[in-house]
Amino acid sequence: MLLCVGNDDDVRSVVYGEQGVLAGMQAGSILVDHTTASAELARELAEACRERDIDFIDAPVSGGQAGAENGMLTTMAGGQQQAFERCQPVFASYCKTQQLMGEAGAGQLAKMVNQICIAGVLQGLSEGLHLAKQVGLDADKLVAAISQGAAGSWQMQNRYKTMWQGDYEHGFAVDWMRKDLAIALQEANRQGVSLPLTALVDQFYGEVQRMGGQRWDTSSLLARLESFTKQ
Repeated sequence: MLLCVGNDDDVRSVVYGEQGVLAGMQAGSILVDHTTASAELARELAEACRERDIDFIDAPVSGGQAGAENGMLTTMAGGQQQAFERCQPVFASYCKTQQLMGEAGAGQLAKMVNQICIAGVLQGLSEGLHLAKQVGLDADKLVAAISQGAAGSWQMQNRYKTMWQGDYEHGFAVDWMRKDLAIALQEANRQGVSLPLTALVDQFYGEVQRMGGQRWDTSSLLARLESFTKQ
């Protein structure tokens, strides 16, 4: 059984209860949760499944809508090796990369790291492009020059054109990114880990939301910077 919904509460509403998916699953089956949710929930679900002799895999994905449509997602999984291996042929139909990270919850922890890294890269890219615009550089020439070196990233290659044009009506929504960063920041707080840049970028995304960009792509951090220039 494959599951992918919005957040922890959504997962619980689908999994538990007389009409929940667990009630209809047979012993020996596998529940896979592709939702980006908390590691705490993953461990909770693993225990609930174990009581019914069902395997559980937390397997959040990265790659967005385009990755899903093209079968190019990445999944970071947590759970038992044997259960993961049983799932791999299914994952292969929509994932280019599959990695078992450890026990239940490890997949969600890896996804938190993924989102932290994306947030930092996008803020840096936004600031770089913002300066480039202000000083009159050519975007295509700039990216051709720097994208093959240490500054290069997936975000640069796939988002610089739309960022330069101010087009954010696509991609991974700011609302969802804030949900993901909240999960990461909550986990970091539980672990006593400081994530100052992540917390700051999360605040910036809050400003983008207040600009009306709740459904804009996460690259819309540039729109926030440009709003100051226009004032």
